[in-house]
Parts: sequence; C-alpha cells; structure tokens
Amino acid sequence: MELFASEVFAPLVRRDQRAKGSLYLRGLLLEGRRKSMQPMAERLGVDHQQLQQFMTSSTWPVDQVRARLAWRAVQVMRPQVWVVDDTGFPKDGTASPGVARQYSGTLGKVGNCQIGVSVHAASDTASCPLSWRLCLPQSWDRAEAAGRRTACRIPETEHHRPKWQPASDMLDELAGTGLRPATLVTDTGYGANAAFRHGLEERGLA
Repeated sequence: MELFASEVFAPLVRRDQRAKGSLYLRGLLLEGRRKSMQPMAERLGVDHQQLQQFMTSSTWPVDQVRARLAWRAVQVMRPQVWVVDDTGFPKDGTASPGVARQYSGTLGKVGNCQIGVSVHAASDTASCPLSWRLCLPQSWDRAEAAGRRTACRIPETEHHRPKWQPASDMLDELAGTGLRPATLVTDTGYGANAAFRHGLEERGLA
C-alpha cells in the first residue's frame, strides 16, 4: 500500500502532504462503516485535525492525483466499457454540500441525500470510478442557501447543472489525460438526452 500511495501522491510537492495523503488512504481502507474524519482518525490513532486540514484547507493538485488513479485503474482492469451513472448518498442532516430531498436510485425513492455523477471503468469482473462530481440541486442556488454554501466553501462559480453536463466534462478531462473508452454505456436518463448523445458523437465516442 505504501508503494501505491507514493505513486498516487507523487504530484504533491510537500513531504508532509504526501504523508497525510497516505494516512488518509489508510483510514479509508480500514474496517469501519463511517468514513468521516473523526471515526477514521480514531481507527488510525491520530488527531482528526490532521486529516481535516489535509482535505479541507491544504492546497494540492487534486486533478493530477485523480488522473494517476484513473490510469492505474485502466491498466489493472483493462475495462471493456466505461459507465456513466449517478449515485445517491443518504444523509440525516442538511449541512452536507448539495444535500436535499431528491430522487435517489440508491434509495429507490425521494429522500434526503447527495447525488454524485461518476464515470466508471468496468469489465466482467470489476468496476472502478475514474472520475466523479457532486451535483448541486437547484435549491442550493437560492438565496436562502447562501449560508450553507459559505459553510461548505462552495465557489460562486458552482451552480446546479443537468447531470449530463458534468458527465461530459469528466469525459473531456479524462481524454485530456489520454484516456478514452472503447465503448460508453449509460442508463436511459442519459441516453434519452439528445444533447448528451450529440456530444458523444462530436467526441467520436461509441
């Protein structure tokens, strides 16, 4: 795991950031259902502020780390297709970024949740996310959501967009790193969208 962490976090210039990145990765892989900072820190036996600072205020090249993870996944899996889909993350409160009462395929109904759009590489035996985006519902663009946006550090430039748009952005970003799918598959929520289909045709994606 140390070898994997050193490869993935190589773009981080500072040694302390690389160490905290490795620590955070170990926290994600340890047994335990809750993957928030405090429970992970307790399992690791460290002050949770170390993880909190690394994830929320430390500046490091997220895109470069994500690209390395994507390349590693493709090399190991040799995927037959890429899958565009979205996933719901159930939440109890209202403070998490983008949380709202909305339909979740994970829940199979409308519930309090976050929605994330992902591009996965998939084969007969494995599936792994290559990139992902958190979706902001329209309610987070309203004036009454200003306090929550500030608390979550959501930039002024980020607003609600249809799910197919961040999916298209991720495909472009992955193509920029040299990764393209042999075939792309989606459910009808994306496939029935003419703008998304035309965008795939323009990009030469099957």
